[in-house]
Amino acid sequence: QVQLVESGGGLVQPGGSLRLSCAASGRPSRTKSMGWFRQGPGKEREFVAAIRWSGGNVERNYADSMKGRFTVSGDNGKDILYLQMNSLEPEDTAVYYCALRFGSPISSLLRQASTYDYWGQGTQVTVSS
Repeated sequence: QVQLVESGGGLVQPGGSLRLSCAASGRPSRTKSMGWFRQGPGKEREFVAAIRWSGGNVERNYADSMKGRFTVSGDNGKDILYLQMNSLEPEDTAVYYCALRFGSPISSLLRQASTYDYWGQGTQVTVSS
């Protein structure tokens, strides 16, 4: 059974940065996809970014509104996923969730929450002065 644990959330001022981490336990396959989603107050869960590992290939995928500010990375061998968030805005306030699925689905599916089989509990990010 795969378990995901997020960390790194907190309170940050507008314009600041945070780095989220997600550690996967349970020895997930090396061929997998991991993603970040977020859910703000009164909002639906939305896609943030994803990374897909397949053989020696790595593909990254971002929501359009996050491009240039957020960077997803990870260590497939250590089953860790990161999200570097820069130039944070109050609108980025949300609970950020890590998700994982085995295999390498097509890119468009990486943006859909239903694609993923495992989820973390989430970490709160609050952007406020």
